[in-house]
Amino acid sequence: MNSIRMTPLEGGQAAVGEIIPVLLPFPGGDYLRRAARLRVLAVGHPMAGYLDFVAGLVETQQYLLQRMPLPPALLAGLPALLDSDGAPLDCQRHVRHPHWRALLRGLGETIEHAVLEDLLAEEDWRLEAYADSLLRGDYHQVNSGEALFVWAALSLYFSQLAAHLPAAGKAHGEGRQHCPVCNSVPVASSIQTGAQAGLRYLHCGLCESRWHMVRVKCSNCEGTGALDYWSLDSERAVVKAESCGECESYLKVFYPEHDRELEVLADDLATLGLDAEVEREGFGRSGVSPFLFPG
Repeated sequence: MNSIRMTPLEGGQAAVGEIIPVLLPFPGGDYLRRAARLRVLAVGHPMAGYLDFVAGLVETQQYLLQRMPLPPALLAGLPALLDSDGAPLDCQRHVRHPHWRALLRGLGETIEHAVLEDLLAEEDWRLEAYADSLLRGDYHQVNSGEALFVWAALSLYFSQLAAHLPAAGKAHGEGRQHCPVCNSVPVASSIQTGAQAGLRYLHCGLCESRWHMVRVKCSNCEGTGALDYWSLDSERAVVKAESCGECESYLKVFYPEHDRELEVLADDLATLGLDAEVEREGFGRSGVSPFLFPG
């Protein structure tokens, strides 16, 4: 069980220097910043065409966020989700509202793509089966092209819920491999600047929440004795891969202090060369890129 529990909001603000266990996503979204970063990274990149395509997908997510808010019934039911133990939006237990499929169809109304067109011709029960497989981590059960669009809708749905969750995180020990909001896996981690400078936060690849985890500890097994850091650049690299010899996994760590324009999901997609090199060393990625599913 995750050692950060989401509890109802209480009065008052965090004290200066206090570590905030969970940072929920911004209700207004940050998709346009991500899209802009993707377009910058695309210039001269070997995957330029795909980075530009994903930028368009992300811009559509922002469009849908503004035009398709959560239904009132969903908003009204959020406080009750905090009454049970575990992640309030546990992606494998949460009873999904049809709103997520409406978001998926919204993608189809804006994006012209043969795979998306075929996907939207499927019956609702099959779309739900695809969603179940992806949220269980059975990525090979869904075609990678279809998974991209299904996940984009699911992520928008879960991030909308998370952004409006009337809760704050309370820490009580170790055990932080999974998102305390939706129980999904992190896509990467980043070393914060500003008010949380120097702290590491894992970034959820589904609901976009971020949660604190101490540095120099494997984000997958929490081991500390066999960690190595890999980079394709200098010691002041914007991104490194943290590998663990105990569980043979790795996850990227981003350093915004070296590039203020860095955006975790965009830069993750643009640095797949680092993934390839670390995987050649025998390590497996403990998370998954929301924009590049296996299969």
